[in-house]
Amino acid sequence: MQVEAAAGRGTGPGRRRSEQGRMATTVEVLADAFKEAGTPFIVGHPGGESVELMEAARQRDMRFILMKQEVAGGMLASTWGEITGSPGVCMSTRGPGAANMVNGIAHAFLDRAPLIAITDRYSAPEHEVGLRQRIDQMRIYAPIVKWGTTIDARTVRQQVRRAMRTATAPAPGPVQFDMPQSETTKEAAQLSAPPPLMPNSLYPDPDRASLKPIIDRIDNARRPIILAGLGVFWDHASAELVKLAEQIGAPVLVTSKCKGAIPEDHPLRAGCIIGGLIERKLVMQSDLILTIGLDGVELQPKPWPYAVPVVAISNTPSLDALVPSEIEAIGDLKLLLGRLAEWCSGGGNWGEKSAATFRDDVVAALDTPANGLSPQRAMEVARAVLPRDTIATCDAGASRLLVVQKWQSYGPREFLTSNGLGSMGYAVPGALGARLAHPRRPIVAFTGDGGFMMSVAELQTSMREKLPIVIVVWDDQEIGLIRVKQEIKGIPFHGVSLGGVDWEKLAQGFGADGVTVDNEHAFGDALQAAVRSDRTTVIGVRIDASGYVAQFNALREL
Repeated sequence: MQVEAAAGRGTGPGRRRSEQGRMATTVEVLADAFKEAGTPFIVGHPGGESVELMEAARQRDMRFILMKQEVAGGMLASTWGEITGSPGVCMSTRGPGAANMVNGIAHAFLDRAPLIAITDRYSAPEHEVGLRQRIDQMRIYAPIVKWGTTIDARTVRQQVRRAMRTATAPAPGPVQFDMPQSETTKEAAQLSAPPPLMPNSLYPDPDRASLKPIIDRIDNARRPIILAGLGVFWDHASAELVKLAEQIGAPVLVTSKCKGAIPEDHPLRAGCIIGGLIERKLVMQSDLILTIGLDGVELQPKPWPYAVPVVAISNTPSLDALVPSEIEAIGDLKLLLGRLAEWCSGGGNWGEKSAATFRDDVVAALDTPANGLSPQRAMEVARAVLPRDTIATCDAGASRLLVVQKWQSYGPREFLTSNGLGSMGYAVPGALGARLAHPRRPIVAFTGDGGFMMSVAELQTSMREKLPIVIVVWDDQEIGLIRVKQEIKGIPFHGVSLGGVDWEKLAQGFGADGVTVDNEHAFGDALQAAVRSDRTTVIGVRIDASGYVAQFNALREL
């Protein structure tokens, strides 16, 4: 998938002196590195210690995007990292800002997004004796980052190189910079032999003999099935995934983070892995499961339910022991899948038929009666009306099950959600990140009313920064997923009511467009108008959510 945003190349972290002949400072080295890596902006809510880095970025024509909540900044920057592969950069002030940004960093950690998170810090003397706004930020972030370090002018060039490599290496994730005030404008020490910012890695082409055990298993299978996950995107191997599926005639199930790896109008596309009963019928008909780039964080925390033999193809070793693979091939997935597609014999014809049957089963499971506009019908309208190249983000909540199944994506990273963390409040900042990466494509954020209220302040960010998005708010006047669980467990409805929001006035208060609809014709018209206007638009969709329980019972174990 081609990302439209300009990479914004700078002079690089190897630049030695400023125009005045002085050595580059710590913040100049950092700003140069971020721009060279392909991220021409920083997001966040700064503190007093951040202004030097902001100024260094401004001097390099880098944007600073002021967020209203630090967590939204982390999610926006993470989404940029997911789409482009270049680490997003977010920042916060010390103490309350760093604590508030935690959920955004946790999203990057569990949803495998390359990110550099910068937290302000007192200078060393004040940090050692001060109490006000002083928390141990390194210990707070340690469980949710791949690496954390306190920036020092003497070592910053090495630190930023390690950070870039750590954040982008499979599985991608966040790195934390704790930035003492005393280090920001110090001259950065030189490296006598500086390595490149990013490694120049070579992946040798696999030979046929080394892959023979896997080739034999695939050739001997009559009903192979592919379960594909995030690793496919890390190695840009979507086209090779499709070629292999076509060669061996295998239906393809993908995780929700991997939608679009196979175009969702392809006859071998079955649907999404959601950890529910409905997909077991399909998988258990197979005689070989081929997992490709599957990350354990994408699966429900349940024991593996299949006795079918498993072969894994991965770009990083699976250490979680969740998937009982007989063989795991480790390497660049683009190369591995390309060679397997070339060397495996042709498969049977079970794939297209079984994929079509599964798709029909999902449609039937979601076809519950409704009084008024049902969420499933609203999603059908949205997909029919919005252009094929629309990028969609999706929030957590009851509606997520429907969006994942009903929205069709046709290319990699065209569907973005918080799955590993499963956080509410993702859809809007995620859509802003997608808009930065794709300035000319339609961007739609699907969110429940509860999730939208967690990120509503970023409407102002969208307007001020001229990042137009369409926000579809499923207005069921409740925290629907919790209400579903209460009903399934026989617990009275309590403590989950929302409602009473005038979506049109709320949007207008931020300078955006807004409308409320309650039927499919009005919804379709509102979507078309929003795309034509190229303005941020909030569409409140009043839906009948009474079918959620039946849908959850049909699709997913609770």
